[in-house]
Amino acid sequence: MTLTKRIIPCIDVDVDDDGEAAVYTGVNFEDLEYTGDPVELAKKYNEAGADEFVFLDITASAEGRETMLDTVSAVADECFIPLTVGGGIRTKPDIKETLRAGADKVSINTGAIERPELIEAGAEAFGSQCIVISVDARRRFDEAGEHYVEVDGESCWFECTVKGGREGTGLDVVEWANEAASRGAGELFVNSIDADGTKRGYDIPLTKAVCDSVSTPVIASSGCGSPEHMDEVFTEAGADAALAASIFHFEEYSVDETKRHLAEQGLPIRI
Repeated sequence: MTLTKRIIPCIDVDVDDDGEAAVYTGVNFEDLEYTGDPVELAKKYNEAGADEFVFLDITASAEGRETMLDTVSAVADECFIPLTVGGGIRTKPDIKETLRAGADKVSINTGAIERPELIEAGAEAFGSQCIVISVDARRRFDEAGEHYVEVDGESCWFECTVKGGREGTGLDVVEWANEAASRGAGELFVNSIDADGTKRGYDIPLTKAVCDSVSTPVIASSGCGSPEHMDEVFTEAGADAALAASIFHFEEYSVDETKRHLAEQGLPIRI
């Protein structure tokens, strides 16, 4: 049985100058621009027919603070599709509180790299289906990696970063993807710092390297500029889900339009 490919809008949430939660978009994890209200966008995408919805508190880990759970709860009240929440989740109690606030899944990056046993603890306590391991990857063209691919005629590997892409770890993405899967991660959420916000397409070499190495479902993220880019990441890289932000936020394409295009290409899509 062929599994349906999922289309997932995402909001990057930060605290504005007035201390209120707000959605931002940027390029390469920088130059953030105000985009809208998280609750209103959740309601919009719930009504638009999105398969799932992702809420990322993009500065919680870097600032060492907890996820904004009041906002998560307000978003969950308007969102009747699976909701994944990430940012600042470091412990099993953090996972529990985020799920209690209304999330169906939690996305963990920094906390899992710093303490990999958190994956096992979360999967055992709440089920693997709740544990999504987020990978903020960047290309490196040196000899410090473990798994290499050809990109534009050069050999490169992909490094895991933490704290919203602000710090490198020296950890090879493919190695980490395998470890996370073996520890019980239910999904892998693969973000490309190099492609983020560019609208030039997903990082196919990165996504394919992860998809080829694990059987765990992979969500492709960063760089989507059109439905054609989703077609590419599904057919060329083998992703199970495609996440996008700007093309939906700024109404360049609708969720329905995107899904119909993909269905016309013969991809299994829920319309």
